[in-house]
Amino acid sequence: QVQLVESGGGLVQAGGSLRLSCAASGRTSSNYAMGWFRQGPEKEREFVAAISWSGGSIYYADSVKGRFTISRDNAKDTMYLQMNSLKPEDTAVYSCAAKRFAYRALYTNPLDYEYWGQGTQVTVSS
Repeated sequence: QVQLVESGGGLVQAGGSLRLSCAASGRTSSNYAMGWFRQGPEKEREFVAAISWSGGSIYYADSVKGRFTISRDNAKDTMYLQMNSLKPEDTAVYSCAAKRFAYRALYTNPLDYEYWGQGTQVTVSS
């Protein structure tokens, strides 16, 4: 079992920045891929970014490419999402997810992930 806890959400003006964190605990010895997803008001959950176990492979949704940066620190069992140039359409609940035994792979489909955090609210005002 892996437990995930997000933090760092909040209210920010358009053009501002936030840094989300996702702390993992439990059986974190299993190499695991991680990802960020978001769900806005009356919207379906959508993929934001994903990172492989080593951090050597990274993938972004087109909507956040160039503005968001995903990273991880395996020594701290923590993944990050640096969000810059935020827009009102980025308003959503952001959740992190993990999939064990991923080796070099990363995943963009939420159905591939085994563990999920509770989510953290990000609100961008215009």
